Amino acid sequence: MTGIIDPLRLRQAFGLFPSGVVAICADLGVERTGFAASSFVPVSLDPALVAFCVQKSSTTWPKLRTAGHLGISVLGEAHDVAAKTLAAKSGDRFAGLRTVRADTGALFIEGANLWLDTHVHGEVEAGDHNIVMLAVDEMELDPRVYPLVFHQSRFSRLLREEAS
Repeated sequence: MTGIIDPLRLRQAFGLFPSGVVAICADLGVERTGFAASSFVPVSLDPALVAFCVQKSSTTWPKLRTAGHLGISVLGEAHDVAAKTLAAKSGDRFAGLRTVRADTGALFIEGANLWLDTHVHGEVEAGDHNIVMLAVDEMELDPRVYPLVFHQSRFSRLLREEAS
């Protein structure tokens, strides 16, 4: 297969793969900073590592990179509005959101099914994005909360089978 791939069509193709949505946030002392990402992936159990991808053009990542700790919140199905707010290019990304600050400065979104207190382990350039590897220092989970799903550029909920 050869040829140039149309970026819009490629974005559409990538959108066919459903993913969860995370908030990556920190309290930098003077402001809460964060964004939403759907490119989150568990990497390793030993050591405990996760990763996400961020656009090189991001103006938020350079600020977050300076934080000692980052909070990863796996957003729940009730967070569709929160995900849109956190993904906004301007304005208060935390408008209407209830957050919890860890002693480390990691910032979490209330109602998420998983909180990970992390620090940057490394970064790798990858085209127009960077892959950011994070080491997990602490975690708290609530498996009763179902995750928000991003699919075909829309937020969705998982279908649940009825108990028989």
